[in-house]
Amino acid sequence: MDWDWNFVREIMPTLLQGVKITILATVLGSVLAAIVGLAIALARRSENRLVSRSVGWFAEFIRGTPLLVQLYFIFYVLPDIGILLPPLVAGVIGLGLHYGTYTAEVYRAGIDNVPRGQWEAAKACNLSGHHTWTHIILPQAIPPMIPALANYFIAMFKETPLLSAITVLELMNQAKSVANTYYRYIEPMTLVGAFFLVISLCSVVLLRWLEHRYGRIER
Repeated sequence: MDWDWNFVREIMPTLLQGVKITILATVLGSVLAAIVGLAIALARRSENRLVSRSVGWFAEFIRGTPLLVQLYFIFYVLPDIGILLPPLVAGVIGLGLHYGTYTAEVYRAGIDNVPRGQWEAAKACNLSGHHTWTHIILPQAIPPMIPALANYFIAMFKETPLLSAITVLELMNQAKSVANTYYRYIEPMTLVGAFFLVISLCSVVLLRWLEHRYGRIER
């Protein structure tokens, strides 16, 4: 089948709409994953064993099941108990929860990497737990985590085609719709690959900059 540039120009606006949804889902999912991951990491450090173990089991359950199954559960099963979510919202929640359990391990490693002397100094200064975390521990722990967190967010971006399974009109879903309508697959699927490649390469460049800028901090 010959490549048709006229067809490419015709379908490009539709695919660009898919790109916008894909990027939006990735950004919102990344923000949610960062928040969920930090919450899980802090909860697992709780002195309350019930809290720490319950959160640990939850994280292991999420990591141990496929993202696609979780998306189906959120979008198709929760309505049976009265929780009906729009496709994009369900997709963002699924991505955020799934990758939040992985970013939690990044946070845990970063927090454990803070010298014990910093904790002892905060205690000696009679700082509250809130001030210890917000002014002493997290400002030192988070910068070295940024490259690892960015890797997970790039991986999330490449997982967004799974959102087509719950009717989110992201890039892959738009491409499949165009291909099935016109019975031409070479142009839309090639463009999908090109879009993902270009955006991933741009993300890798940003990641390298983050590694150079934040990969090491002075103690």
